[in-house]
Amino acid sequence: MIILVLFWLQSSFVIYHLNNMVSSLDKYQNIFFIGVAGAGMSALAQFLAGIKKTISGSDRFFIPGQHNETRDKLESEGIKCFLQDGSGMDDNTDLVIASTAVEETNVEIRKAKKLNIPILLRSELLTLISDTKKTIAVGGTSGKSTTTAMLFDILDHAGLEPSIISGAGLVRLQKKGKIGNAYVGKGEWLVIEADESDGSIVNYHPEVGLLLNIDKDHKEIEELMNIFQTFKGHTKRLFVVNASNGMTAPFSQNKKQDFSATEANAGFRATDFKQTGFQIQFKINGVEFVLNAMGRHNMENALAASAIANQLGVDLKVCANAIKNYEGIYRRNQIMGQKNGIWVIDDYAHNPAKVAAAIRSVQPLAKKVIAWFQPHGYGPTRFLRNDFVKEISEALRPQDEIWMSEIFYAGGTTTKNISAADLIDDLRSFGRNAFFVDNRDDLISQLRSHLTGDSAILLMGARDPSLDEFAKKFFEEL
Repeated sequence: MIILVLFWLQSSFVIYHLNNMVSSLDKYQNIFFIGVAGAGMSALAQFLAGIKKTISGSDRFFIPGQHNETRDKLESEGIKCFLQDGSGMDDNTDLVIASTAVEETNVEIRKAKKLNIPILLRSELLTLISDTKKTIAVGGTSGKSTTTAMLFDILDHAGLEPSIISGAGLVRLQKKGKIGNAYVGKGEWLVIEADESDGSIVNYHPEVGLLLNIDKDHKEIEELMNIFQTFKGHTKRLFVVNASNGMTAPFSQNKKQDFSATEANAGFRATDFKQTGFQIQFKINGVEFVLNAMGRHNMENALAASAIANQLGVDLKVCANAIKNYEGIYRRNQIMGQKNGIWVIDDYAHNPAKVAAAIRSVQPLAKKVIAWFQPHGYGPTRFLRNDFVKEISEALRPQDEIWMSEIFYAGGTTTKNISAADLIDDLRSFGRNAFFVDNRDDLISQLRSHLTGDSAILLMGARDPSLDEFAKKFFEEL
């Protein structure tokens, strides 16, 4: 309890949290989301709509006269969308959901306070939802969205009719016209992506906890270790860790429950890795797996999902059949296509380990990889500067190139005393082929002369909602 109080005291919403203490959603029907288009918020909004709550919301990216695909998809689910001007809330609104990114000075926060409407943080709402199901919480600094999606697919293929709340859209759900990051199933299991970046992972009390890896990302390693220790302590039944990761291995509850992609002792081991083009093959405890994805990190994600599913009663051969049909998630190794013999891949990679893994996964496709990265946030980039340089430098082959455009700025107060150009200068000092292009719209014209007959282009970045359209435009103009 002390840990939770300390965490919430860091939030500008501490007054609402302590005064409202919403312990159940049963008596709340009309629920309004501030920032409903965000990945985490839209998932929760859709889930509540799926259990027959009346949902509405606003977002600063809803601009009059400007088409917004997320808005269209939310409204197709019966979620009414408004401009972020307070017009969507009235006396009938029972509950307001906000993220920690929404400041207390926000017009809708002020209106909710004036109307005495209880306010919950996004993570608090996810906690309430997870308490109503047998929840599997997927934690770690990398691979959460992919592993969550794979585990959902496996349980669904096994006939368990699970639910999911994730930070990224599943392609197979998107093909049905949905955002794809939430689904309400008829079964008792709920798979959630548990976020450590805001500390909210410590609030959940899942039936099953999964810890994929620990790398410096939003927080220092020591702080992450404390957070994940609390996560383990709150897990009710089964806690599974990556035995091949030096940071996660000490959290083991029982080696027989864990998984490993190396020689490390674990009950579930992946071996015989092979990548051919966009497909990887491997074995888990001798059972052959084929996955339409790239990179050893995706083998590890599939291994983690299969280890959990098997311990819930799903045969490994059933896991393999499900993984064979896995269609991926939004902007993770997303293949834009091939033009003039050059493959273009779009990826959500945004921390040092993810960027390095994405680069390595594309290298088998071509003799030369040209990787472009748009860092997000001046604070995170400053915090991770040395780690980005180290990881990228080690991942690049002598012929590969790394390009960066200026740091994405989402607004708010920050100190802009670092540039992506600083990282490029650091990489050049290590002898890497590194280039800075301030405006990403100039990227394609500047790198054309760097393309060879056997090249692949990897576009990376996160948080910026326009990256999807940027990737599409880039491919069209290639």
